[in-house]
Amino acid sequence: MLCSLRIKNLALMETATLEFGEGFAAVTGETGAGKSVLLGALGMLAGNRTAKTVIRKDAETCEVEGVFQFADAAAVDAALETLDLPACEEGRLVLRRSLSRNKPPRVHINGVAATLAQMEALGQAWVDFHGPGEPQKLFHERRQLEILDLFAGGEQQARLVRYGNLYREWLAILREIKTIHTTEKMSEDEIAFTRSQLDRLNSIDLTDEGIAALERDFKRASSSHELGELHARMDAALGGDDGLAEKIPAALRLAREISALDPDTACLENRLHSLAVELTDIQTDYARLAETAVADPAVLDELTTRMNIWLEVRRKHGPSVATVRIRRDALAARLALQSDIAGALEKAAAAAAEKEAALRLLADELREVRAAAAGALAAAAAKMLDRLGFKKAALRIRVADTGKLGEAGDSTCEFLFQPNVGQNLLPLSKIASSGETARVMLALKTVLAEVDNTPVLVFDEVDANVGGEIGSCVGRELASLAGRHQVFCVTHLPQVAAHARQHFVVEKTQTDSATSIAIRALHDSPHEREEELARMLGDRHSTSALSHARELLAG
Repeated sequence: MLCSLRIKNLALMETATLEFGEGFAAVTGETGAGKSVLLGALGMLAGNRTAKTVIRKDAETCEVEGVFQFADAAAVDAALETLDLPACEEGRLVLRRSLSRNKPPRVHINGVAATLAQMEALGQAWVDFHGPGEPQKLFHERRQLEILDLFAGGEQQARLVRYGNLYREWLAILREIKTIHTTEKMSEDEIAFTRSQLDRLNSIDLTDEGIAALERDFKRASSSHELGELHARMDAALGGDDGLAEKIPAALRLAREISALDPDTACLENRLHSLAVELTDIQTDYARLAETAVADPAVLDELTTRMNIWLEVRRKHGPSVATVRIRRDALAARLALQSDIAGALEKAAAAAAEKEAALRLLADELREVRAAAAGALAAAAAKMLDRLGFKKAALRIRVADTGKLGEAGDSTCEFLFQPNVGQNLLPLSKIASSGETARVMLALKTVLAEVDNTPVLVFDEVDANVGGEIGSCVGRELASLAGRHQVFCVTHLPQVAAHARQHFVVEKTQTDSATSIAIRALHDSPHEREEELARMLGDRHSTSALSHARELLAG
């Protein structure tokens, strides 16, 4: 759930820090007071595209930060892992996003810089928006299919995973077949030339370690004359007539005389003796290197040949060892394919046919389960819609066989809705208003409450065009839904707001030169909450309105 939200310079709001608890939170305020600012802040954290015009006038930056705590963060952690972002620490997720007038926008997820696309992808795991200001997911066929499969239960989800894995394997084989089809038959000369290229590439060790060793050995061998000269000069400097070795005996004699007079310096004499031994060993090694430094001409020729090949292939196919290896493997695969194009095509076609047959069986199972679940979900949602004020509405879920295999089977799903008696059943996108869509989604979310794991649900205008008892029903269903989710709802109805565990009010302040809004919590002040509900009923100072507000809260 969302534990805290910090808003700075968003629209007309200068600053706000809000604390949230579990359950249902209502947001109220006068028309035009700016209640949508809270939804805008949540939308920013969900990765929604946001124009710089939301930055408060006279401010340079706008910033929103949210802290979430999940009892079970498995779904969110899975999304974070997919996005290569840090997992939640003890179930805690921290999101921060800022917009600047003159600088690039910034996104941070769990303290790490991220992209807006990553934030948007993560938003799918923790929040669902339902209202006129957000994309209507319910209008999309894919989303409708997801809802139906979710209602169908765990076995259907497992079936979908098996189908998805098999579908990706099938697509890979189809791509292979396409590659084979586009492969032209090579002439004998082309085959000979390609084989010579491959032989040239295989003449050197194209591992990272092999190339590093080749470059090191070539450098040493090609510099062998210079190295031999330098080794000889070092040998002379250490052991020649005027070298260090000639001066050590005199130094040792002095050390012995000093230690005879001062026994405490005996350790220095010992160290000087060790130095003399070590110097002799070093001089001997340099002398040996001077004798063997010059490379065997045959070895140098062989290293030069392999180095020239490496420089040539790197120039053609480089710049890295990995890219040269890719080219070598591609040439090898092309030659192997030339030996039996017809056989490779037949083998791939047989594998594709086998995968497709298995996919068809799984797709049939998916479609049959969906058809059975469609009636049950529509019936359950229709009962809920009746309680939400759609007395004569009808909801149907149509599952159709397309005959074409796709990412989720071979069937489509379409939600058909009739809000009023006498109208035709039509797709939701063609008939439902924003408020009706929000109530349809509320009905579906309530039915799916046991299986839908989205932690945070946000509703806007869910109470549009309803009132009285229906408004109270909407409030009850939101409160019921909040048993398994954290629910936010912007509402104009006191009957809805009275059912909220938490109540926030947005207030606008205007002077001759500026306008600002603020948001504050009312749920810790029964008197202030009664006054707000009375205002929503018509008059915050009316005795009857205040009495009615108390009755709503008591109920």
